[in-house]
Amino acid sequence: MTKKFYITAAIPYVNAAPHIGHALEFVQVDALKRYHQLQGVDVISLSGGDENALKNVQAAEAKGIDIQSFVDTNTELFRLLAVKLNAEFDVWQKGSDKKNHYPSVQKLWNLCKKDIYKKTYEGLYCVGCEAFYTKEELNDQGECFEHPGKKLETVAEENYFFALSKYQNQLIKLIESDKLKITPETRKNEALSFLKNGLLDISVSRSIKRAKNWGVPVPDDPEQIIYVWFDALNIYQSGIGFGWDEVKYEKYWPADVHAIGKGISRFHTVYWPAFLLSAGLPLPKNIFVHGYLTVNGEKISKTVGNVIDPLPLIEKFGADPIRYYLLSKVSPFLDGDFSEKKLIESYNSDLANGLGNLVSRVAKLCEKVNFEVKPQTNAVFPEVTKAIGEYKFDETLKAIWQKISEVDKKINVDEPWKLEEKELKEALAFYVSQIKQIAYNLKPFLPETAEAIESIFAGPKVSIVKPLFPRI
Repeated sequence: MTKKFYITAAIPYVNAAPHIGHALEFVQVDALKRYHQLQGVDVISLSGGDENALKNVQAAEAKGIDIQSFVDTNTELFRLLAVKLNAEFDVWQKGSDKKNHYPSVQKLWNLCKKDIYKKTYEGLYCVGCEAFYTKEELNDQGECFEHPGKKLETVAEENYFFALSKYQNQLIKLIESDKLKITPETRKNEALSFLKNGLLDISVSRSIKRAKNWGVPVPDDPEQIIYVWFDALNIYQSGIGFGWDEVKYEKYWPADVHAIGKGISRFHTVYWPAFLLSAGLPLPKNIFVHGYLTVNGEKISKTVGNVIDPLPLIEKFGADPIRYYLLSKVSPFLDGDFSEKKLIESYNSDLANGLGNLVSRVAKLCEKVNFEVKPQTNAVFPEVTKAIGEYKFDETLKAIWQKISEVDKKINVDEPWKLEEKELKEALAFYVSQIKQIAYNLKPFLPETAEAIESIFAGPKVSIVKPLFPRI
């Protein structure tokens, strides 16, 4: 039986167009997906649109557009970004999908019903996070850490609550034992610290008035809409059949990896597992938490005015140079900085002068002596297997570039341009074999480049029409 691997990216809010930070996670997920496909595993990847958030309603109202048209347009921008990055998802699940998603969320609600109760509540609400906070969880200015500069709303209404506190000890045991594995360790410790401070029950609905009648209705209560996290997190299940195609759901659930940004860690490491425990459903196996992409050292923010649209960059440089920068130059676990200047530097030094130069010089030598390429079996480098198993994308590419450097050094020592034809062909056989191995290992990370290298050395004759990465 073929092994399965189900991986998800976070479900982005679609109140605005995507920025370069969204590209980071899409590329990370795609690299993991392609790596497992290379192992012959049945892989399915999912993302979609978190469309039922109050911030989407407010953004649509501000533009004078009906909400459905607004979310349809913006969600499509995120999907197209993934496509342009060669990181297309197998499933793109919209939160406003009434056919599959709505019944799926209502099914989850009914399964959790024993832990859901109604009460009147007053609290501080951050629209940006779609979450209530206590005063202790805010900064000195009384603002949310994720959205500084934005005052919280005081909201008082009757809502349904989920008995989160009931699952505190069970979650601690699951996380401490790595049955629910959180990577890196710092994020695991954060989740445990939050749990050990004591859990409060959380609101899982909003009044139809405050939700502007937008979102999944609470079963048997037309006055309430299911609160966004209970709804949005379930996209991971609704997209693969939960509540509408049980055969598909049974095949792929639980998720093998949820890839998420650090700002939504609590919702995935505490709230989501608690909902699933309540519903009697299997938990995800791994939660990989990455840092943020900053621009010139600052958090990406419309207020600061440093939002970078990734689509013009892809048009200008191509998808693979962007993928290379995001995977190799950004730590998977810490915040990493992005600028066009840094992108060009990495393009010229590593892609043009490194990989591109190696392929070009070997191909030209092959053309000169009419070299014939022999078939070979390729394998993933052990260093790549180890690093990607730990989500260390930067180390996987470092290992591959080490191989590029080794072949370059050998060429410089051999000085093949001075060799007789027989010796030259033997030397070329080694170089070509190594380059083909390198191309095979690049497939999860730089798919277009890997394909281009394979076509150059497809055989029997070697032919290079233009350089892979012309210098900028």
